[in-house]
Amino acid sequence: MVRFNDIVDEVMKYNPEADVELLQRAYIFSAKAHKGQTRLSGEPYLIHPLEVAHTLTKMNLDIPSIVSGLLHDTIEDSYVNMEEIEEYFGKEIAELVDGVTKISKIPLKTSEESRVENFRKMILAMSKDIRVILVKLADRYHNMQTLNFLSPEKQIEIAKETFEIYAPLAHRLGIEWLRAELEDAAFKYLKPTEYKLIADNIAQKKKEREAYISEVIGLLRQRLEQFHLDANIFGRAKHLYSIYRKMTLEGLNIDDIYDIIAFRVVVETIKECYEALGIIHAFYKPIPGKFNDYIALPKANMYQSLHTKIIGPHGEKIEVQIRTKEMHRLAEEGIAAHWKYKEGNVFNPKEDRIFAWLRRIIEWQQELKDNKEFMEIFKIDLFPDEVYVFTPRGDVRELPKGATPIDFAYAIHSELGHRCVGSKVNGRLVPLRYVLKSGDTVEIMTSPTHKPSKDWLGFVATSKAKTKIRQWIKTEQREKSIELGKNLLEKELSKHDMNFTKLLKGGDFQPITKDLGFEAVDDLFASVGYGLYTPLQVLNKIVPESEKPPGKIKTIISTFKKGRDNAIKIKGVDGLVIRYAKCCNPIPGDGIIGFITRGRGLTIHVEDCPNVHTYDDQRKVEVSWQLNKDYTFPVRLKVTGSDRKGLLSDISSVIAANKVNIISAQAMTYPDKSAAGMYEVEIEHMSQLQKVMKSIQKIKGVRSVERARNIT
Repeated sequence: MVRFNDIVDEVMKYNPEADVELLQRAYIFSAKAHKGQTRLSGEPYLIHPLEVAHTLTKMNLDIPSIVSGLLHDTIEDSYVNMEEIEEYFGKEIAELVDGVTKISKIPLKTSEESRVENFRKMILAMSKDIRVILVKLADRYHNMQTLNFLSPEKQIEIAKETFEIYAPLAHRLGIEWLRAELEDAAFKYLKPTEYKLIADNIAQKKKEREAYISEVIGLLRQRLEQFHLDANIFGRAKHLYSIYRKMTLEGLNIDDIYDIIAFRVVVETIKECYEALGIIHAFYKPIPGKFNDYIALPKANMYQSLHTKIIGPHGEKIEVQIRTKEMHRLAEEGIAAHWKYKEGNVFNPKEDRIFAWLRRIIEWQQELKDNKEFMEIFKIDLFPDEVYVFTPRGDVRELPKGATPIDFAYAIHSELGHRCVGSKVNGRLVPLRYVLKSGDTVEIMTSPTHKPSKDWLGFVATSKAKTKIRQWIKTEQREKSIELGKNLLEKELSKHDMNFTKLLKGGDFQPITKDLGFEAVDDLFASVGYGLYTPLQVLNKIVPESEKPPGKIKTIISTFKKGRDNAIKIKGVDGLVIRYAKCCNPIPGDGIIGFITRGRGLTIHVEDCPNVHTYDDQRKVEVSWQLNKDYTFPVRLKVTGSDRKGLLSDISSVIAANKVNIISAQAMTYPDKSAAGMYEVEIEHMSQLQKVMKSIQKIKGVRSVERARNIT
């Protein structure tokens, strides 16, 4: 159990001039605020803020951060208010505590929309002072250590959030030890069987492993000393989740993994790093393709080290990381190692790069209004797996794994991305879908008349490229919709001997704009272009009641509301033709969403249809199923299996037995004695579809039954 003196001792090691008296006051204040309170474990509540503060000392943080760790729960869990914190400890600490409190108040189990909104609040708290998230990470670290006292449901919820958000945040901020600890703690609850298997295996071989580590350290030191190279060397078993990840990626059992031990060699200079690498490779065979130079090409969080895998003593595969003392300090402390808490401090360029990611996230927070899109971009950037490519001038650009020439173009400049028509990699032409590899030299070819394509969204990998392409598409769609809306209104008004230009100049559209809830007249025209309002609906706002075409609107609506249109309930919009998207082919039981389509009414998509992300949010309409009658919907089923006599007949019979009509059927056989069939059937509801698919799956020789989304 951590005591207050332990915190003071740790602080004095890296900051001998620290204001211990301020720490003492914060400790007493926290003790009084939490007096009589206990945690679910039965321990005094004060243990928690002490543990949080102690974790912050491991990051070598400043006194205001550690004080905030001691006070972070006083507002939420006691009688204390923000004014008291500011009165006793000053504005800086009060704002830190307030930021952590706001993050702590984020409800865990909410709708996806609310959850994303909460993460937006967390980003805003981070933007005001990065130390807020460092205190929150320390808070989550201790909470994960005591998760066993919560209900199984809460354990899963908190572990999942830790794994998806907090562990990647620790990685992005460069605090690798904390990332590993959070991943392992979450792994324990998300995959308990796998966790126990690996933990038991590691525990059983503890003595054997420790002896091996000691032997390797001795041998490495001996080899380096032969060349008068002094180094600190230490080894450890890899973290449990990293072992599990390797097992999953490579399809291995725990007994098949040999390189579960990593060694670190810490020297004084960069020159000595490369000397140590050469010495180690001279004595131990390096494994081809398993060397990474993160000194020449640092990771996004500024992590630097040489990584190599070698065949060590007794033929064991081991990983060796070689770095300077300064690199090791940065790897352990991460962003905290760069943060200077002095008035008037100016960051140097290296430190400025470290904060570039946070600034980028803050920009997205302001630019991206759609919560789903924001969360997608946020998660993309939380999980970078870098490749390093070169500009024609030899400058290095860091991109995520899977990046394409288009990602590279947008990384250079947005306009370069917009105008990209082709690319050369290492001097030869490649498709825009080409996946870049570390070491590639990329040259972008442009055209001043070229425009981005929606198709690019299907293969670009960077958050910047996705964001800029979507912004351009929305702007382009809006401009086209405004122009189309004007043309449609002009035609409709001319039928009644009314002049569109004259009405526009006279301000006649302003009252209509306000009445329909738009801010500008162009918004009104765009809504007509989108199809949200018809020209006739706008005309009816201008033309007196006596001059309205009799029964026109009713006739249109009644014409539209036939057949399967009645299966859809539309929120807030009437009189629209309803179409079902062929790209995803929704049926009752699917989650659905509607989009206004120019000249074609309302198109219904499945919620997770990939094409949904390419539509402008202003054209989105909430829809739901309302099935008062029996309607049928076309569905294509792809069936694969082993070719045998009567297979097609058996499948057709099973479909008919479920009282489902077959519209069409196609079958193919292949030389390897396999067969595939495509059946288009009429389905009333998801439950009927599932029943049919299960029945087909039971037929002898059938291997798989899948729903093919697109209907052509």
